[in-house]
Amino acid sequence: MDLGFWAQLERPIIGLAPMDGVTDASFRHMACSYGKPSVVFTEFTNVEGLARGATIMLKTFWYEEAERPVVAQIFGVEVESFYSTTVMLASLGFDGVDINMGCPVNKVAKQGSGAGLIRTPDLAKEIVRACQRGARDWANGITLEAAGVHEDVIAACVAMRPRPLDQIDRRLLPISVKTRIGYDLPVTHDWMNHLLEVEPAAITLHGRTLKQLYTGSSDWEEITKAASIVGPSESIFLGNGDVKSLEDARVRVNEIDGLDGVLVGRATFGNPWFFSDHSPTPDELMHAAIEHAYYLENTFPDQHFDTLKKHLAWYCHAFPGARALRGQLMQAHNASEVETLLQGLISD
Repeated sequence: MDLGFWAQLERPIIGLAPMDGVTDASFRHMACSYGKPSVVFTEFTNVEGLARGATIMLKTFWYEEAERPVVAQIFGVEVESFYSTTVMLASLGFDGVDINMGCPVNKVAKQGSGAGLIRTPDLAKEIVRACQRGARDWANGITLEAAGVHEDVIAACVAMRPRPLDQIDRRLLPISVKTRIGYDLPVTHDWMNHLLEVEPAAITLHGRTLKQLYTGSSDWEEITKAASIVGPSESIFLGNGDVKSLEDARVRVNEIDGLDGVLVGRATFGNPWFFSDHSPTPDELMHAAIEHAYYLENTFPDQHFDTLKKHLAWYCHAFPGARALRGQLMQAHNASEVETLLQGLISD
């Protein structure tokens, strides 16, 4: 099995989990500027939309070289759409492709994608094989046209590539899966064995069922059970759910045999220093919020500023007056207004 970049990562692997509506390019920029996650993932993007020429979705796949290794995450149910999208993503220079089999949102799961694939393991395995086939075909020289990539997407990719197409390495991209312990009840044993049949480069397991959404606690006993199953294989195995700190991540890896690392989600909100050993001061958080606002505004001028506001609220916590300040930030229209609000609170 060719694990690609996964084989080169130092242990423990502590990466930034993909989160829809959160881990956009500006969030990843901040996380990689103030710390160094082992790996980062894009927000998930629908393969059927890409297969039909929805070029607006390509903005999800904008990344910086500083983010490497960077993995594109995709979701859907159409096998051939996964195939063509994998070839397209390889042409954009990504380090890997991750298949979302864990999203619990109703509009995703009811279509049979995301965590809905836990109920259709044969389809899930067919999807993994299609992505692996796309990765192999790319490495062997297939063109995007021959792979069935939509002509509008091919044209739009030209402006996005970090280098001209003939300078993109024809390497074999590793295909990974991020999933959950079950749909309504844990089915960890059977589900992990199903996935191992198709030899994904890595499996990340979130310790909740789809039914739980993000409520309750992540079940690390189920993750431990899965580690005993995946550990003896060549696949990398990562846990996910309720990791609070770097030290928490390290402890979990040390305590669980077969666990190579973790992906961290909500604990990174408003703290781009999470992947370092630094605890930011309120002043540093205010500076970071201003930087984040200007980065979004300057790099993605067409993106609606309101998408940043939840991030601004996350930066402002655990200090006197934070609640009132969050309310004021929700009324900001641009980075300059954010700076005006925050600059007066910075003591240095």
